[in-house]
Amino acid sequence: EEIKIPMPWGHISGKWWGPTNKQPIIAIHGWQDNAGTFDNLASLLPSNIAILNIDLPGHGFSSHLPDGQFYYVFWDGVFILRRIIKYYKWDKVSLLGHSLGGAISFLYAASYPDEVNHLISLDIVSPAVQDVTKIASLTGEYIDKFLKYELLSLDNVPCYEYDEMLDIVYKAYDGSITKESAEILMKRGIEPAYSRGKYVFSRDARLKVAFLGMPSLELVLTYASQIKCAYLNIRAVPGLKFERSEYYYAVLEKIKVQARKFEYHEVEGSHHVHLDAPEKIVSIITNFLL
Repeated sequence: EEIKIPMPWGHISGKWWGPTNKQPIIAIHGWQDNAGTFDNLASLLPSNIAILNIDLPGHGFSSHLPDGQFYYVFWDGVFILRRIIKYYKWDKVSLLGHSLGGAISFLYAASYPDEVNHLISLDIVSPAVQDVTKIASLTGEYIDKFLKYELLSLDNVPCYEYDEMLDIVYKAYDGSITKESAEILMKRGIEPAYSRGKYVFSRDARLKVAFLGMPSLELVLTYASQIKCAYLNIRAVPGLKFERSEYYYAVLEKIKVQARKFEYHEVEGSHHVHLDAPEKIVSIITNFLL
């Protein structure tokens, strides 16, 4: 079922799978993906489990942030999650996040440690800790790119035939998804350019430069030490490549200390294994939720 949740600047869209009389797990997609990323997984979960897959701002069918506003995707996500939870008046929640969505879920569970039951994180543990010299050297370039992207509108962004678009999406993921998976993401990721009889990407171009304001390792580890819920991390192998993979395991060790329950699993697959081959992880998730 398609849903819309009102926000001060527009709305957040989502897909509600399973019983609507049960509180759902909130599922959050990765950067420049959309709620469709969980379609295949949601269809395999037991029928008594409800799941709400949301489109983050600027993604899928959700409203873009207001003109002139920069996307601080990690922190924006925590605010969005809080607004959704307040809207539904839920006291405690369970979270499922892939990539960026897993990092947002991590920050939420650390910020509201007594209000999260379960956290399931797919091929991510926290916001990526990047080399500070790299961040400092790229800041000016990022700001100028943002100013360029914000001038783009539906009338002047590139438009493509459907098959062209499918090729662009498939190649952009560099082997992380199949063509079938690319088509699933495209259902919420493109829209007709009516004036030109082709298609455009519906996501906000400003998202391409959304990685300013990244936390330090010290801050990430401090957040990790505040997580108390039941915690499941599924790492895809080879999965996503990290600048410093040792940080991934350092953060997990911190979480393990306080978490009510802790599980770590490795599965063979790409960064989008949950979309391409959900049968590899569905039983791990189902057993964890029991």
